Amino acid sequence: MRADAADADPQTDFFEESTAFLGQWGRFQKQVFFALCLSTVPNGLIVMSIVFLADTPPHHCLVPAHLNLTAAWRNASIPLEGGARTPSRCSRYRLEDLLSFSEGNLLPGVDVNLSTVPTEGCFDGWEYDHSVYKSTIISEWDLVCDDSWKNPMTSSVFFCGVLTGSFLSGQLSDRYGRKIVMFATIVIQTVATFVQAFSTSWAMFCAFFFFVGGGNISNYVTAFVLGAEILVPRIRTIFSTAGVSLFFALGYMLLPLLAFLIRDWRMLLFGLTVPGCLCAPLWWFIPESPRWLLSQGREDEAEAIIRKAAEINNVEPPTVIFASSLKNEEEPEKTRALNICDLLHSRNIRWISITLWLVWNSLSISYFALSLNTANLIGNVYFNCFLSALVEIPAYSLSWLMFRFCPRRFSIFPMLFMGGVVLLIIHLLPTALVYVSITLEMIGKFAVTTAYALVYAYTAEVYPTVLRTTALASCSMASRIGSIISPFFVYLRNYSVSLPHILMGSLTVLMGLLSLLLPETHGMPLPDTITHMQRFPGYRCSSHTSVLNSIITKYFRMYFSSLTWKCYIFRKVWLFSMISVFYRQKKWF
Repeated sequence: MRADAADADPQTDFFEESTAFLGQWGRFQKQVFFALCLSTVPNGLIVMSIVFLADTPPHHCLVPAHLNLTAAWRNASIPLEGGARTPSRCSRYRLEDLLSFSEGNLLPGVDVNLSTVPTEGCFDGWEYDHSVYKSTIISEWDLVCDDSWKNPMTSSVFFCGVLTGSFLSGQLSDRYGRKIVMFATIVIQTVATFVQAFSTSWAMFCAFFFFVGGGNISNYVTAFVLGAEILVPRIRTIFSTAGVSLFFALGYMLLPLLAFLIRDWRMLLFGLTVPGCLCAPLWWFIPESPRWLLSQGREDEAEAIIRKAAEINNVEPPTVIFASSLKNEEEPEKTRALNICDLLHSRNIRWISITLWLVWNSLSISYFALSLNTANLIGNVYFNCFLSALVEIPAYSLSWLMFRFCPRRFSIFPMLFMGGVVLLIIHLLPTALVYVSITLEMIGKFAVTTAYALVYAYTAEVYPTVLRTTALASCSMASRIGSIISPFFVYLRNYSVSLPHILMGSLTVLMGLLSLLLPETHGMPLPDTITHMQRFPGYRCSSHTSVLNSIITKYFRMYFSSLTWKCYIFRKVWLFSMISVFYRQKKWF
């Protein structure tokens, strides 16, 4: 692909050039930046709230108080199991036998060998330790033992809502606008959380949790896209890699503090609705995306927003902001409403989309499994959750630095690879090195979080305005397939403690290698149309040339440029062999 200067399209940076008179960091840009960032704080609070809402407190079978058992037999009514000899959570000694032994004045372990006493299930329910929580949904509806699968299923239902919201919000915001969809979904998230506190059953709780998940991702995606489309490139990089992410992490860090103060799950849900209500005044500080308005042919509305921004920044706007001649040239691509099917329309866009879907999926599995696993780590659950949130601050800060100064592909790859390797190392450590394992887990969380922020921002860069929200929503939708199953990765601890880390580490390393095949967007203007997207380095339009071929040829051409005709044939055969290892495809040359 040739990218000659003569081929440069003036429409590529049409919006930036038309609005350059506003400056880069005026009052208007600051207003939009911080208003959008603040709108993501409730997301951080709610998305990980299940760590405390559905934590499983220590428990054992309930022995009814009315039974005439001696103190010795009541204390010995629960069998000990495991290497640590901990009380069983799901069985007790048969009460008929205990009553018989108690009435006969026999002593447990002295007159009766407890290993010979038959056991039974918890037919009278469970007794829970209330030293950490007053109540959770686990203790409320006895979601333990045979019903323990309902714990990870609760999180999966939330992420099913996120999956649905990812799909619908992208379609709706590309059709009806970013702002209206963003605030409508904030309302849905807040109202559903409030009603959820009145749940009378696990099924009712999950039903409303589904809508909470749908609203949660929808307002985050639309806020992200709004900032990417309004702010100038330098500020956009800060916003997309650090701004919204740091405020999300702030909400995440506030969660353990709020949960520490409110130990009852119903009251905690009431507390989680407050930040959403406080977002209402932001309506008057966040405009509709002028880029989206232009892509819909609504030039007058876009111009009105820019003139209002000029007034806020105390600058004089030109008489004509958006030249009609340039706008009309864009008309053919704006007249047709694009949808998710356009992400698979051509061979190259299809390759980019499928690759990003796989990377997002793997990152989502690792990120959410590591976050949900904080309740299983040794130590205080509130501190562990806070530490898991705190590690995201340097992760997002690093992602901003890497996104600003480094090539995209070679920023994403080392973070994915490092995170995967660290997770694979964890299961090799002796069980006695508990705190070393926790440290490595936090390093893995740091690397995965950094990669997640980079991939999120990269996705917003690589797709054009007419497809950006749909593309982000589809990638988010693909990642939710991973997040839906991520709670069951944590649940695999019940069978093998090391199994979750082995699976997460392997997936993350593999996706790191795959990320090297994506096109480079560093230093390129934000694309407005699919035509602009095709000018990224590494992007190929030919039906007989692939992105992978472009990358390999680029780094090996210097070694083969002076070879003879026979060596040229050898080069092609050798390159074809390399490519076929990674991707099966017949027509490369």
